[in-house]
Amino acid sequence: MLPLAYLTTGLVTAIAVVAVVMLHYEGLRMLSATLPKLRVLHHRRVVIMIFWLLALHVIEVWLFGSAYYFLLRLDDFGELVGAPGASLFDCIYFSATVYTTVGFGDVYPVGAIRTMTGTEGIVGLTMITWSASYTFVEMLKTWDDGV
Repeated sequence: MLPLAYLTTGLVTAIAVVAVVMLHYEGLRMLSATLPKLRVLHHRRVVIMIFWLLALHVIEVWLFGSAYYFLLRLDDFGELVGAPGASLFDCIYFSATVYTTVGFGDVYPVGAIRTMTGTEGIVGLTMITWSASYTFVEMLKTWDDGV
């Protein structure tokens, strides 16, 4: 039987994954409904779209970062080596390096929380490629519309 810390980390990870995927889906759905209604030049719609997508990714990083922060406040869940007493912003920074798969290595997890990092890397890669695909499709629709 897995220790409680690993089971709890798995549950928190699952909740974070569901929240991130649903946020991304709803964010793209809202963007799809809004972009065609904007009465601005095409290049401005592209810029609005990119800022919207960046905001989604930042919120998603914060969701995972908050999950790390929550788990690190519990006993026996591990720590972030390189960030003693990890503040919320340390957790957000760590989450950003994992989500984007940059992985600088200056901060790394030990203990049960490390199981969340592999999942976050896959989720981040998936959300980033989803955004890239969405951007490509939207630009194909209107790139030559002359607006």
